[in-house]
Amino acid sequence: FSPGFQVAPETKAVMKWLRSIPFVLSASLHGGELVVTYPYDYSRHPMEEKMFSPTPDEKVFKMLAKAYADAHPVISDRSELRCGGNFVKRGGIINGAEWYSFTGGMADFNYLHTNCFEVTVEVGCEKFPLEEELFTIWHENKGALLNYMEMVHRGIKGIVSDKFGNPIKNARISVRGIQHDVTTGN
Repeated sequence: FSPGFQVAPETKAVMKWLRSIPFVLSASLHGGELVVTYPYDYSRHPMEEKMFSPTPDEKVFKMLAKAYADAHPVISDRSELRCGGNFVKRGGIINGAEWYSFTGGMADFNYLHTNCFEVTVEVGCEKFPLEEELFTIWHENKGALLNYMEMVHRGIKGIVSDKFGNPIKNARISVRGIQHDVTTGN
């Protein structure tokens, strides 16, 4: 967050929670479009809008976003005339900053300050859907959410321990070729 940036109390509480529990996967649900975005949401060049801004884990984020998009019945529909149709050629996903850049997003915070990888799911073109539309939106997203949650089992997992088998708290884990470390939990 930039200097002078005001953080709401509920946001501070979520940030504290994220630092206290070693979450590894998250999704933020929004309305107003039909697409899955992934970090970074803030362009490295603040004067540039819609500028691709990949994380060191670009391939992982694309895989996560695709896992959601491919399992969503409307996002995976190849029609360009539907809600979200302008993202069809991209497979229903886009780097957040390439779509529009903004500072202070939770997905960027999670990636930079915790072990949690978060995507943003725009669940429909209505910013504020009517109550009677919620049932349909839920059913359109249920399978995709479950598919996305199963992605938590991808990658390396285990326990980092000392020579006596005791877990090591806050051990730094590095992957060669990726300039983003993670740490073990408590």
